[in-house]
Amino acid sequence: MLPILGDASLVDILEKVAYNALPAPMTRDLWGHQYDQQPNQVLVSEHPRSWYNNGPAANLFGLEPNFGCCTANLHQGWPKLVQSLWLATAANGLAAAVYAPCTVTAHVGEGAEVTIVEETNYPFGEVIVFTLHGQRPVAFPLQLRVPAWCEAATVQVDGEPPRLVPAGGFFTLERVWTDGDRVTLTLPMRVRVSTWYHNTAGVERGPLVFALRVQEDWRRLRGTDPYPDWEVHPASPWNYGLILNPRAPERSFSIETRPWAGQPFDSARPPIVLKAKARRLPGWVLENGSAGDPPVSPVVSSEPVEAVELIPYGAAKLRVAQIPWCEG
Repeated sequence: MLPILGDASLVDILEKVAYNALPAPMTRDLWGHQYDQQPNQVLVSEHPRSWYNNGPAANLFGLEPNFGCCTANLHQGWPKLVQSLWLATAANGLAAAVYAPCTVTAHVGEGAEVTIVEETNYPFGEVIVFTLHGQRPVAFPLQLRVPAWCEAATVQVDGEPPRLVPAGGFFTLERVWTDGDRVTLTLPMRVRVSTWYHNTAGVERGPLVFALRVQEDWRRLRGTDPYPDWEVHPASPWNYGLILNPRAPERSFSIETRPWAGQPFDSARPPIVLKAKARRLPGWVLENGSAGDPPVSPVVSSEPVEAVELIPYGAAKLRVAQIPWCEG
């Protein structure tokens, strides 16, 4: 749809799906997946659930839980995302649509070949560096997408002063490019809180959705290596209410970045963690093997204040992503 409509908001949606919903149902080694994933997924087990159209195994991690179609199709997600990172433009230029570490080679301007190396830790990091390589100088427009969630994006070309660029569209750099030119795009990511069912809080930073971290106890159910079926049971409490200041909810979180450990969507070693405070909600319990409806927020709890962590949704195989909250 983006090449047809040119609407940058479509890519904001694409990134939210690709960097959250796509990795969430996959095991760290990518041998297993789920047929059904849940935003508030606090127990993965073979159990009759409240949904009516899939079987008790639909929530398991395995080679082909419930139905085998995902086994043949789910692996297409990442390669097709890579195919969509860059687009050619009608003005014989290039548009950086989706951000990820990559290299692109294309013909631009009057047919000159250029290679652009994109270096970044996005979606976990804020800085994206593009380095251009070519045999000769060439004039062409380079378009960079600025997400709607980014309020103070800047673009810097080589040693020039950075420029503020507007959110929610494509910013065009039109110039003669030479070998070694470098463009730095900085997309500041503040923590945002959105409202969901029963006034629960959704916590986001940049394109990433964050979820309450629940410790995982992986239990092999059946099957053959390297693709058995797995249940995942909670090894820590999950029924918390975040302590939020409703007038400035982003102040309720601190950000901790950590070294990359290869696979970024790994619940044991996520590259970024949000720290927060919360109280237990003892009345919020399982129903038919899943987290029951969250209580309507704000919630009153007399339980002691505890420190909790939120990690990227795509890394959290057990999680609470629509989170009740208490005023604080």
